[in-house]
Amino acid sequence: MKAPLIRTDLPGPKASEFIRKDAQLVSPSYTRAYPLVVEKAKGLWVRDVDGNWFLDFTAGIAVDSTGHCHPEVVKAIRDQAGKLIHMSGTDFYYAPQIILAEKLAELADMTGGARVFYGNSGAEAVEASFKLARYHTRREYTIAFYGAFHGRTMGALSLTASKAYQKKHFHPFVPGIIHVPYPNCYRCPYGLCHPTCAAACVRWIEDPIFRTSISPEEVAAIFVEPIQGEGGYIVPPVEFHVELDKLAKKYGILLVADEIQSGMGRTGRMFAMQHFGVEPDIMALAKGIASGMPLGAMIAGAKLMDWPAGSHASTFGGNPVSCRAALATISLLEGGLVENADIRGRQLMAGLCEMQKSFECMGDVRGKGLMVGVEFVKDRTTRQIAPDVRDRLVQGAFRKGLLLLGCGESTVRFCPALTVSAEQVDTALSIFEDTLKKLL
Repeated sequence: MKAPLIRTDLPGPKASEFIRKDAQLVSPSYTRAYPLVVEKAKGLWVRDVDGNWFLDFTAGIAVDSTGHCHPEVVKAIRDQAGKLIHMSGTDFYYAPQIILAEKLAELADMTGGARVFYGNSGAEAVEASFKLARYHTRREYTIAFYGAFHGRTMGALSLTASKAYQKKHFHPFVPGIIHVPYPNCYRCPYGLCHPTCAAACVRWIEDPIFRTSISPEEVAAIFVEPIQGEGGYIVPPVEFHVELDKLAKKYGILLVADEIQSGMGRTGRMFAMQHFGVEPDIMALAKGIASGMPLGAMIAGAKLMDWPAGSHASTFGGNPVSCRAALATISLLEGGLVENADIRGRQLMAGLCEMQKSFECMGDVRGKGLMVGVEFVKDRTTRQIAPDVRDRLVQGAFRKGLLLLGCGESTVRFCPALTVSAEQVDTALSIFEDTLKKLL
């Protein structure tokens, strides 16, 4: 495919029928951005049930890191499915789980070595991190950030502070969690990427939190996204993570990096925290780790993972098929896809920044690698957000065959597969610009 191909009204007749049945049979809690009913996909191209072709710059919400149905990943899945689909790594041993743990520990490169716990999703990786931090430290409090999204299970949701509706009517949550400001520099009155602002967000924890509310010796962990995902693709100044790491070490608090959306090459480095020169105590991984197969992983310093047998487990976590898919994915990432994410991300950022000169509604263009966000505003002087423009843009791009998603209050996110080509980036930019012109 060279460009999207839209043959029918959207949704088409077959898609409309599936959507009608979905409304009767499937949980209404799912958030569907637009009426896309997918039949098949390859690389960055997605075909719906009516034969319409779309250019996918969502990668299944930053999951299909090697593109849809990469032949090497498909080969690994087929090979493993013909040998062993399930045996439960909770009670038995099998090679793919152990080999993947060895590889993940090597990639994490933690001081003193690392160990791995497997789950099926990002939320499970966060839950495991949450439990291990409490178990190891014997402390009861946890710090997380406003704007954070860590998942929808009860522990992960307790750490989340992204959108109020995600938590509405689910109270009470896990106690002992304190939320503090995250440095969203574009919204900050001090200006963009101001070191003083970044340090102030960290000092907020010491004063007033530690001075007035809780003792730092009672805090088990600080959970932080290196780059906030659902919160708006917010990239903090380097000083923020550096100072946060210093604070954690000062009080013996574990630093937990939620790399679920930002990890596995997405930002042009294997893990986003590498951009900031900080080594976390624990990392939570999922999404891009296995190119679409269900897998989550918690990686922790070897000495930290001191819980005994039976403390935490998962029947399906580390499934052999998912582990083989992850090994194939990592091989491709190391074979050039991480570098491609950096190169194509720079191309995408440059194109959006050039476009920004012509559109006052494009307030901030930010990101690392192929984790790029554009915040929409009513004007760049007041920075008053314009979620209606963002929403109409996402819908308009869909009608033209480009798949995008929103995040935060008024941000469009670009998170295509790491296999994206220069031509595909140019195509996406062209559709994006054309859609904007017709909206304004």
